[in-house]
Amino acid sequence: MNERRYNFNPGPAALPLPVLEHAKETLVELQAGGGMSIMEMSHRGAVVEELAAETQRLLLEAAGLGADYRALFMGGGASAQFALAALNFLPPEKTADYVLSGSFAEKAWSEAGYLGRTRIAASTKPDGWRSVPDMRGLAVPGDSAYVHMTTNNTIEGTRFDEFPDTGDVPLIADMTSDLLGRRLDCSRFSLIYAGAQKNLGPAGITAVIIREELLERASKSIPLIWRYETFAQNGSLYNTPPVHALYMMRLVLDWTAAQGGAAAMEKLNRAKAKLVYDAIDRSGGFYTGFARKSDRSDMNITWRMASEELERRFVRESECAGFEGLAGHRSVGGLRASAYNAVPLEACRALADFMDDFRRRNG
Repeated sequence: MNERRYNFNPGPAALPLPVLEHAKETLVELQAGGGMSIMEMSHRGAVVEELAAETQRLLLEAAGLGADYRALFMGGGASAQFALAALNFLPPEKTADYVLSGSFAEKAWSEAGYLGRTRIAASTKPDGWRSVPDMRGLAVPGDSAYVHMTTNNTIEGTRFDEFPDTGDVPLIADMTSDLLGRRLDCSRFSLIYAGAQKNLGPAGITAVIIREELLERASKSIPLIWRYETFAQNGSLYNTPPVHALYMMRLVLDWTAAQGGAAAMEKLNRAKAKLVYDAIDRSGGFYTGFARKSDRSDMNITWRMASEELERRFVRESECAGFEGLAGHRSVGGLRASAYNAVPLEACRALADFMDDFRRRNG
């Protein structure tokens, strides 16, 4: 194998090398003597049923949650959950409250607006998404169906460190970019969803964690395939799941547990992000961090440079130097390094050194 690149792609993102190597070894034949790949097995068979059950258990364990929660595996990515959350939990007599902190949070709010009444509870759009709203003292109206927030903003590189007290109103979160990347009190939330392609596995499968009590309140008037209840009752095997993506998630969860879980990941991710943020902050303005310092994400590090031409040159030279995925999101431009769990410390150290060298040559 050629030397692996420093992968800072935002998703599909880096996967742990031991996971990839194990998956390679079992690609053609999952079990010795079985004569079959996991991708060829029936989702009604015992092997896939056991795989789904064990992956559900591992995810709840990793999130620090007990028997009052269910873990589900669904398709469509987090974007499908924007609609499914509202379909299941936004009745006509209620209004859903959305905290807008970035582009994907705004998309979730917009999607729900097709299905029922929505309300913006707080927003930092006026400052260009450079910060997150202050959640202290957030008022939740009596007609609120739920409060929705995005805990980490992938495009802008910001995150929440404080979460609102919503009382009896369910708190729903898109945790696509930071679930298991840091310690989070997941018991504060009634519904959590996350596209796997950041910290959980490959693209093609979405993890959903839902409190049993909320599950009982879900709509019974929508098609079965769109109900969380359907997936809970059928162990996420109501329809044919992406079995290989599920298998890969199981391997990633095993790897995460072996590293020490979310607590160990948080410590490592903080050290990784500090290397890159220090390169930004010591540059004397050559690099300018996009996010307000107090709201900076450890998962997605964003910055700008003096001109778009200089940014394009940075990306071109970084690719020649073995880096991948440093261009910012197409909607905002700039630069972004997504340092998810599987990105090693050495990659962030190499990026910081490259940034220092590029500044010396172009400053």
